[in-house]
Amino acid sequence: MKEKYMLEALKEAKKAYLKKEVPVGAIIVKDGLIISRGHNLKETKQNSIEHAEIVAINKACKKLKSWRLIDCEMYVTLEPCVMCAGAIINSRIKKLYIGTMDMKTGACGSKLDLLNDYKFNHNVEVEKGILNKECEYILKDFFKKLREGKINTEEK
Repeated sequence: MKEKYMLEALKEAKKAYLKKEVPVGAIIVKDGLIISRGHNLKETKQNSIEHAEIVAINKACKKLKSWRLIDCEMYVTLEPCVMCAGAIINSRIKKLYIGTMDMKTGACGSKLDLLNDYKFNHNVEVEKGILNKECEYILKDFFKKLREGKINTEEK
C-alpha cells in the first residue's frame, strides 16, 4: 500500500517536472483515501513557500475544514525541508513517508532531524526509502537536463 501511495506522489512530481519545477510531489491520505495532492510551484507562482508539502497541507486543511490533520499520513517524494517539517508537525500529521533523502536541505534525518531530535507538542512517525530509486531518479534526471540546458526554468 505504501508503494501505491508513493506512486501517486510521484505523479505529482511529474506534474512539477512538466512545469519546469523541481520535481517533488506530495499526497495526504486519511482513512485510506487520498484527500489532497501537491507539487512544487515555487517558480510558477514566484513564491518561496509553494513547496509540494505546503500545497498538499493547504488543500487538506480546506477539505477537512480544520488546521489539524489528525490521523492523516503524508507521502512525499523528497525529504522535507525545515519549513515543511515544521508545517507537518504543526498540522498534526500522524505519519510521514519519504521517498528519497535530501542531503542538502533535508530536515527529517539527513542534514538535521526536526521530527526525532527535538521534543515538540506533536510527534510524527517517519518511514524512509519508499520507492527510493524512482524518487531519486526523477530529481537526478531533472537536474541533469537543467545543467545540459535542456530545461530552462526562466521561460514558462
